[in-house]
Amino acid sequence: MRILCFGAHPDDAEWYAGGSLVYWASGGHEVYAISVTNGNIGHHIIKKESLASVRKREAEESARIGGYKSIVLDYPDGELVPSIELRKHIVKIIRELQADVVITHRPVDYHPDHRACGIVIQDAVFLVTVPQFVSEVPALSQSPLCLYMMDMFKKPYPFSPDFAVDVTDYMEKKWDLLDAMPSQMYEWLPYLDHQLSEVPTEPNKRKEWLKLRWESLFRLPSIIFGNEFKDEVSNYTGKFEFVEFFELSEYGRKPTKAELDTLFTFWKLSDTLI
Repeated sequence: MRILCFGAHPDDAEWYAGGSLVYWASGGHEVYAISVTNGNIGHHIIKKESLASVRKREAEESARIGGYKSIVLDYPDGELVPSIELRKHIVKIIRELQADVVITHRPVDYHPDHRACGIVIQDAVFLVTVPQFVSEVPALSQSPLCLYMMDMFKKPYPFSPDFAVDVTDYMEKKWDLLDAMPSQMYEWLPYLDHQLSEVPTEPNKRKEWLKLRWESLFRLPSIIFGNEFKDEVSNYTGKFEFVEFFELSEYGRKPTKAELDTLFTFWKLSDTLI
């Protein structure tokens, strides 16, 4: 399958779904992490003229480590809007890559770029089937399966997981993906959290700090959302220490049973999903 994970910034796919990207890529699927912006303002020191290239290199290195492909578009960070121009660009990408699955943010999030990214992907997944929209690229015969990455936001409506991937065996690789993005993991995010002084200067100690700083967050979704999969989890023999959840978007098509089997560890089966 061809799986496209659209994040607003060059670390969003890895942050929210990195373990799943590695899992799918290792299973032979063709996986892309696509950043819609170039991330050029996500730093407190590096000027935006230089930062875009830094973040593109970091995204490419993460993708190399994870066994998937990286695409970074050149829309400016902090200015993303779900414009007609962007909608056409996304439709073109989805068609050219023949996507079976697209993944993105919910349009409910703290960051305006995340919200805009979620909206434009929603708008695109039907239009990829309309031949006279972006007519220079052949239309797809059906919309891709569309999924939302997990988040903790409650208003106006909370994330409601439908599918889960046990990423316990891929979590070390996910740390590697994030470790390959030092401008974010060891500089910008600690700056935002007023924790720069806590980041080790020795490179070999940084990843351990990263794990200690964020491990509880990546375990947390299983605590928050795990009860929604209580029956499924009770029959699952895996360790279920780390998990990434996804919500089905009604803007895309419904998955087949075969797709559920190849993509997810467990899911909530209902007539609304398949």
